[in-house]
Amino acid sequence: MNQKIRWLRNKLSSLNMQGMIVSNPINIRYLTNINAEGILLITRKENIYITDGRYMEYVQSILTISDEIIVYDINDVSPDDCENFFMFCENVGFEETYVTYAKYKEYMHRFRINNLAETEFLIEKQRMIKDEEEIKNVSTACEITDKCYEYILNYIKPGMTERHIASKINEFYNENAEGTSFETIVASGENTSKPHAIPTDRQIQPEDIITIDMGCKYNGYCSDMTRTFFVGSIPEYVKPVYDLVLKNQMQTIDDVRDGASGKLITKMVENDFKLNNFCMVHSLGHGVGLEIHEFPYFSYKNDFIMKENMIITDEPGIYIPQKFGIRIEDTLLVTKFGCISLTKSDKNYIII
Repeated sequence: MNQKIRWLRNKLSSLNMQGMIVSNPINIRYLTNINAEGILLITRKENIYITDGRYMEYVQSILTISDEIIVYDINDVSPDDCENFFMFCENVGFEETYVTYAKYKEYMHRFRINNLAETEFLIEKQRMIKDEEEIKNVSTACEITDKCYEYILNYIKPGMTERHIASKINEFYNENAEGTSFETIVASGENTSKPHAIPTDRQIQPEDIITIDMGCKYNGYCSDMTRTFFVGSIPEYVKPVYDLVLKNQMQTIDDVRDGASGKLITKMVENDFKLNNFCMVHSLGHGVGLEIHEFPYFSYKNDFIMKENMIITDEPGIYIPQKFGIRIEDTLLVTKFGCISLTKSDKNYIII
């Protein structure tokens, strides 16, 4: 049987659940590698995937005999079939943060379930620890992102707009990966003070600051990297802020390891910022995998302990409204005695 489904079955059993309805497509892809419309039913004896007839050929090409998943065309599933799937199941798990109330009622009625039980991010928490194939996919996405950054540094010229630069990044990812993992951020000048700036028609000026936050997907897995660089020269008033952000970004890399406290590392960065009269306006980082933002969330609000083979970002930033902002971000693989930066682009002063 598929190892991830075997894990899920064992976990459900320990929680006194006799089955589960998996409807979040990200979780379905994690468990089965299927990337199509449908729902996955973990019943007492069988694993069942119900999909639209349009996807039958694709789904059957993805699955192997060892997956032990039965595939149904939704048009061939009768009301009696639905009622029998969870027969003798007292508790059936569901994804309470993904399923709407209307869908909850539909599942109760359609499958004649005695009790739909909350699973409290059961699969999402398991996704925090990456296996060898997942690490390889994220690493490849990060390699492509490094190449994209090198490409765009040689492409940008004064007079180009933020929107134009973002479109060239997106083109690179469409040609070399599966597209972007999130909406590309290109911010220049005063727009860099907005952490999630949307690319505009503002033209790049001499002596501008430029922040680019970008990532792509490879085999469904994401990369995430931010760099801040300069046009022509570096304003003297910016250097102390850049140095402070880089210092804390590098210190975080030194501190990340199996067993480290995400909350404690975040507090150390926040305290250093406060000593210099700045504050952190967003979390220090987040998990990366099939989603660009997933567990764990790396902030003072979440006291998570890092585990080997987690993949997280490290992205401290300082933003001075209507003036400028600095953010530096890498995607990190947590190891037993430290971490490996999967994004490797230069973080020292870059002038184009």
